[in-house]
Amino acid sequence: MEPVKAQFLFDFGSPNAYLAGRLIPEIERRTGVKFEYVPILLGGIFKLTNNRSPAESLAGIKNKREFMELETQRFIRRHNITPFRKNPFFPVNTLQLMRGAVAAQLEGVFEPYFRAAYHHMWEEPKKMDDPQIARAAFMSSNIDFDRLFARAQQPDVKGRLLELTQDAVARGAFGSPTFFVETEMYYGKDQLRDVEEAIVDKNAAAQGQQQTLRA
Repeated sequence: MEPVKAQFLFDFGSPNAYLAGRLIPEIERRTGVKFEYVPILLGGIFKLTNNRSPAESLAGIKNKREFMELETQRFIRRHNITPFRKNPFFPVNTLQLMRGAVAAQLEGVFEPYFRAAYHHMWEEPKKMDDPQIARAAFMSSNIDFDRLFARAQQPDVKGRLLELTQDAVARGAFGSPTFFVETEMYYGKDQLRDVEEAIVDKNAAAQGQQQTLRA
């Protein structure tokens, strides 16, 4: 039986992607399905879909931003996400960070890089689009910044990030966090319950089919 394919499309610049990412290990433990982490460039997705960040799209709309912040606080309390802090330098240009994520996957150091990037963006927030600040931050987290970010400037890494971003849009994505369970797309941290239900349902269907074949 092939495992259910679940994907998490993320950009370090999205606080909602950070919050969603905190819950994914719990879903993996409960379902036994490992997520594939897919770096995308949120700015690129916005351009390709004519979408805008909430900071732009909510400007001038009375009460909506306040309600969305309330919903975020409810999400944080519900899931006890105590490390989260707003980044005072938001929005941060994440192009180099996301190229770094692709390079980290290719170099086999993705998990510590992922944790460090989110830590310095949304737990001890810094201006991570400043190269010197980013270098000091990653080095404090035992990430070989110079080697990894030299790798991140290679054409194959740049091309891979572009390819992943374009593919996300082709499959229906318009922002982050976006999730796929097989070919079904889900958007936003609040749909993680639906994501988990879809994984459980597809697991059960696959197991049932396997039992039928054995009978």
